[in-house]
Amino acid sequence: MNQVIIIGALELGGIFSIMSLGLYISYKILNLPDLTVDGSFTLGCAVSAVMTLSGHPVIGLILAFISGLLAGLVTGVLTTKLKIASLLAGILTMTGLYSVNLKIMNDSPNISLFDCSTVFTPLSAFGEYGILLFITVVVIVVALCLHYFLKTQFGLALRACGDNEDMVKASSIDVDVMKMIGLSLANGLVSLSGAIYAQHQAFSDSQSGTGMMVIGLASIIIGMAFIKKDQIGYQLLAVIVGSVIYRGILTIALQIGIPSTDLKLLSAILVVVALILTKVKVRRKEVC
Repeated sequence: MNQVIIIGALELGGIFSIMSLGLYISYKILNLPDLTVDGSFTLGCAVSAVMTLSGHPVIGLILAFISGLLAGLVTGVLTTKLKIASLLAGILTMTGLYSVNLKIMNDSPNISLFDCSTVFTPLSAFGEYGILLFITVVVIVVALCLHYFLKTQFGLALRACGDNEDMVKASSIDVDVMKMIGLSLANGLVSLSGAIYAQHQAFSDSQSGTGMMVIGLASIIIGMAFIKKDQIGYQLLAVIVGSVIYRGILTIALQIGIPSTDLKLLSAILVVVALILTKVKVRRKEVC
């Protein structure tokens, strides 16, 4: 495995770690299964690609994040105000986003950015590590901002919504608003990840988000298997580390000859194995 492949795996691991941090909010903090992820990732890709074609790659990242916030808000409204089950609400939003994403991409299933200037274009002056350094800085900034937010009084209330919703209601906190904000932030980060991914890969596809839920879950589960700390900072670090490890596993799989078409199956198997191992460890602790 040469250096270029390793750097590429680290870059993708960093990009997908932002998506996994978003999923961490909905899956671990709010305890809500949100399938909007697959649609909001593609939404970020679409918005970023269209804005990059227009010569505004940085604005594309910002608008992608805002678009993700709105997508998450739709799911939040369906879940809280219309009392639709969160799983079904996510599926409905994801389904609707498929058409929205195609409209954003002018009804084209994919967009090429090979001849366009992206946020990564100026980084070529810094050599082969320029892009990796940029992605690392972005991941650190996102993680630190999220850590600070979750440590605030509002963030603590958000975390409490997933742990004990009845207690939060007894404290006169609007749980519905908390869920809507949490789902919005989660999908905003997922969409931002998709926006960076589109510019990194120099293309956007209407199917880019397929399987993102599984990738995010695999990253979270793998990371927390290695870093077993309850503090929020360690958990965010676990998500990032898990994303990099997961991408490394897929890279190794490709290098040993596993077809790229089988990677989705491999991802599903990794999640199942990780979940089984986690349950086995819990049972052993209960026995002891």
